[in-house]
Amino acid sequence: MRSNILAFAVGVGLLQLQEVLPSWPLLAALLLAALPLLWPPCRRARWGRVLVLLASALLGFSWAALLAGQRLLDQLPAEWEGRDVQVVGVVAALPHGFERGERFAFAVESVETRAAVVPRRIMLSWYHGWLEDEWRDGLKIRPGERWRFTVRLKRPHGNANPLAFDYEAWLFERGLRATGYVRPQAAAQRLDDLVLQPAYVIERLRDHLRQSFSEVLGDAAYAGVLIALAVGDQQAIPGEQWRLFRQTGVTHLMSISGLHVTMVAALIGALVGWLWRCSERLLLAVPAQKAAIAAGWLAAFGYALLAGFAVPAQRTLYMLTVVALALWSGRNLGASRSLLLALLLVLLLDPWAVLAPGFWLSFAAVALLFFVGTARLGSGRGWWGVLAAWGATQWAVTIGTLPLLLLLFQQFSLVSPLANAFAIPLVSFLITPLALLFVVVPWPPLLFLAHELLSVLMSGLDWLAAWPLWEQPAPPWPATVLALMGAIWLLLPRGFTARWLGLCLLLPALFWPAARPARGEAWVEVLDVGQGLAVVVRTADHSLLYDTGPLYSAESDAGQRIIVPYLRAHGVRRIDTLIVTHRDKDHSGGVVAVEEALPIGRRLSSVAELQPEPCVDGQSWEWDGVQFSILHPVAADYERKAARSNNMSCVLQVSSAWGSVLLTADIEARDEQALLARAAARLRSDVLLVPHHGSGTSSTPPFVAAVGAREAIIPVGYRNRFQHPRADVVDRYAGSRLWRTDRDGAVRVRLAAAGLSLSAYRSEYRRYWHGQ
Repeated sequence: MRSNILAFAVGVGLLQLQEVLPSWPLLAALLLAALPLLWPPCRRARWGRVLVLLASALLGFSWAALLAGQRLLDQLPAEWEGRDVQVVGVVAALPHGFERGERFAFAVESVETRAAVVPRRIMLSWYHGWLEDEWRDGLKIRPGERWRFTVRLKRPHGNANPLAFDYEAWLFERGLRATGYVRPQAAAQRLDDLVLQPAYVIERLRDHLRQSFSEVLGDAAYAGVLIALAVGDQQAIPGEQWRLFRQTGVTHLMSISGLHVTMVAALIGALVGWLWRCSERLLLAVPAQKAAIAAGWLAAFGYALLAGFAVPAQRTLYMLTVVALALWSGRNLGASRSLLLALLLVLLLDPWAVLAPGFWLSFAAVALLFFVGTARLGSGRGWWGVLAAWGATQWAVTIGTLPLLLLLFQQFSLVSPLANAFAIPLVSFLITPLALLFVVVPWPPLLFLAHELLSVLMSGLDWLAAWPLWEQPAPPWPATVLALMGAIWLLLPRGFTARWLGLCLLLPALFWPAARPARGEAWVEVLDVGQGLAVVVRTADHSLLYDTGPLYSAESDAGQRIIVPYLRAHGVRRIDTLIVTHRDKDHSGGVVAVEEALPIGRRLSSVAELQPEPCVDGQSWEWDGVQFSILHPVAADYERKAARSNNMSCVLQVSSAWGSVLLTADIEARDEQALLARAAARLRSDVLLVPHHGSGTSSTPPFVAAVGAREAIIPVGYRNRFQHPRADVVDRYAGSRLWRTDRDGAVRVRLAAAGLSLSAYRSEYRRYWHGQ
């Protein structure tokens, strides 16, 4: 059975790697091929075991394809993107506030616009603005309410960059098949205060509890953490605190994770078991062990519901369900079988769970604890034995999950074992139970005590955060598999010889070198940051960042969300030159995050507030056989006030023996004319970054002809409000091959000895849910 479940999981995972789903005839053929292989005579054949494993994998593949196909049918037709649609539905989950409004899942019950087609579940944003403030007075959104909205929707779309978060996969897993916003000053009407369905009642309870926590704690520094531990809402935790948690490796503790659900189940089960034994009548009715098991499972179920039934809580609940049923029935399934049955249940209900890093880390952590076993973790009795066992547990989880952390996040905290050693007991056995006790007994001193304990913990984490993180490029799959084998080898029981060889298997993943261009070559990556710009240029020994993308909100920008993770994953530890072309927030929005994350050797910009070296025509330098030249603006432009910040955009040309790239930021027609007048001969380039995202104020025909680019790249956001690029501007590049970041994702340019080449991330990493 164990190998069959693993084969089923492999089949489910293989489906998630497909660019397109198999057709219905092919899917039926796979099922017809799989079922006979499970027939007993086939199982007894010479290759019977292999055939059964193949059948299990085919069943996993087919099951995942069947569910995915059903979900893909529920989509927004392309012709209804960007059009006003009136819908009636229910606020299906806790609204999450952001700087300019609220965002919430909306379950559509009916579509009132004639002929319109809308998915059953969508993600909506309701923006606040000074024009709507008076109109919106008293219209606060709460979960469980039925509303009539006029909305504008678009199909799921996210930024597509190498080794980055896949927002479209996240939406697909949660069944959110369109995103959009409530139209301002259109009809918005609350139809019912509460729709009496279990899911909506629970969400309203969560909203009430969140409000209760906020009223008691007010502006307390760690109120957001306590709310996250009680009801699973992480929105109120500031970015600075998340950064501290990442640096110390305790992020998993600051939300309702599998560990917390398990601990709550264990505490309630132990308490009920103790109380049950105090009553002879109860013992005669039901054994105390079974009562404790039932109470623990009910506590886990209730806590998972309180967490909004988030995916990590679901996985843990399924695992505990398998264990509880086995213990209740008196059967000893064994640790590995219980874990694999939980895995099977998770994949049957949610085959997209394999897309989440938490899936791999949570199952890996539990499997490691089962593997090392309590008997192997320490020897001796009393407190020393407990401490030895606890230390060995931290060692096992740290070493065992290290390869996955390197692959998924390209970093790990060196102080994580020490931080978790005191954070896990404090959070799981004191802080979280106090927060949950307040849910049952709303007595404010309980929260005040929990906050004080959390303050003590944060002080310790502040001290530990001074230690550096281990950061490196993402290792390839072969090195990761080798590292996993090494971790298992290191964790073998005492007595096995040559356990130190496991460390040797870990070394390739720990010290995997970053891929870099050869001398004389340059790699230019135009990142997909939405409606903005960020370009990374790498040579053999140097790195340059050209613009830092947009500012998305007060808490989020392209620097922290896209650029810094990209640089970390590709082994860039220092930016030799940072160019911020001009003042606009879609080009300079991530500059603070980049400066905080990485050392910067030289700053060039036309923005005086950044205190840089001004970028001026005539500046040039050479790195590793690659030439860099600034072509705009001229020194005189700084002496007179430009009409628009776009006119001060720094223009950079990157040239090698195998081609050249012209990066133009947001220059407009007058700047293009000036460049033609003074530097027409220098403009000729093989690749052109289209000026100003393809707006109608740029890309004049003489400029396009002077550059003569074979390849043109338009950095543009999907369905952006400026309607970039303009159709007439696109027509001017008819002689070039056109690339667009909204359609192609990140675009990579290679100026290499093998010749000039371009590739698009979406075509290299396409999955069946992309663009659907």
